Amino acid sequence: MTNVKPVYKRVLLKFSGEAMSKEGKLGIDPDSAEVIATRIKQVYELGVEVAVVIGAGNLWRGSMGVERGMDQAVADYMGMIATVMNGMALQDALQRIGVETRVQTAIQMQSIAEPYIRLRAIRHMEKGRVVILAGGTGNPFFTTDTAAALRAAEIHADIVIKATKVDGVYSADPFKVNDAVRFPTLSYREVMERDLRVMDMTAFALCKENKMPILILDFWGETDLIKAIAGDTSVGTLIH
Repeated sequence: MTNVKPVYKRVLLKFSGEAMSKEGKLGIDPDSAEVIATRIKQVYELGVEVAVVIGAGNLWRGSMGVERGMDQAVADYMGMIATVMNGMALQDALQRIGVETRVQTAIQMQSIAEPYIRLRAIRHMEKGRVVILAGGTGNPFFTTDTAAALRAAEIHADIVIKATKVDGVYSADPFKVNDAVRFPTLSYREVMERDLRVMDMTAFALCKENKMPILILDFWGETDLIKAIAGDTSVGTLIH
């Protein structure tokens, strides 16, 4: 890994909340947090500045509350609070393996995390700290995909890397269609024309408007993330 030359200076990694739990389970699994932390450290040790946005699906899904009559805003605020819990767990895992980390949240919780301040987040990264950006956008009705796109633009990230369990975007579901083809690269227009759901439409539109590249890859592939950081198109799908 020491010979890897990153093609990106600053990246924003986007994880679903489910990445923090065991397969098919709810809650925060310390082992899963440690795996994520180890992967992030590999990127960090290449000299890449790293910001992270995590979802909350392992702790709370707002859609479940809304289906039972809960107000959408209440459900969304609960989800935002859950992302802070995930952020704190990941921060702990990173700090225990020697990676200095800060959690910033769009919903103020001064006793446990810094408020999100764009220039402070940038300064932390410049000083060699990983920054976990929690609390979504701070507003209901927006997903953590949208938070990732927004924060990436604000902190001048070079790319949004969306961590999934699939090694890129395919012509069809690779788990159901044997001859599904992975796209090494796609344009924003091609994603729209093919109706490929790589992110929610608000998030995708933000990336498109800000010319922010999106990389979809299998985060759990042992070397996929490092290869992608080095610009290797044999892994993942780059949308630009």
